Amino acid sequence: MPRTEYYDDPAAPTPNSLVAAASAAVFDGAGRLLLQRRTDNGLWAMPGGAMEMTESLPQAAVREVREETGYDVEITGLVGTYTDARHVIAYSDGEVRRQFNVCFRAVLLGGDLQVSSESHEARWFAPEELEGLAMHHTQRLRVAHAVRAGPPHAG
Repeated sequence: MPRTEYYDDPAAPTPNSLVAAASAAVFDGAGRLLLQRRTDNGLWAMPGGAMEMTESLPQAAVREVREETGYDVEITGLVGTYTDARHVIAYSDGEVRRQFNVCFRAVLLGGDLQVSSESHEARWFAPEELEGLAMHHTQRLRVAHAVRAGPPHAG
């Protein structure tokens, strides 16, 4: 389902839902970051999505990575919390989401790369390869915080 992301845009539609979501900054043994190119907007992003009623946010992050990339991961820490009310996501079905995202740090345990219906492709990127990728502003912020590996972001 196509989506449009808005950030600090006075023309953005008014949100009609609030969603708890989790994402994962997955690093391999060489320090590369796993990203997927999404089918709903064509942009690169870390794997992630909405939390289900029967799981915790870390469990949601692990499940989303497995579903979207085929990899099994272990959560090792926190990149940050992302709750900026200026970020609005409008879906083609009429949902206009204000999303609360917790981004976790994770390491690769195993599995085989396979993309889902949510992504065109998934790849590992060295930190120096991230600069020119097509990415939404809010995703680029999370990626920068993940690569920096400093204290968790709160915002």
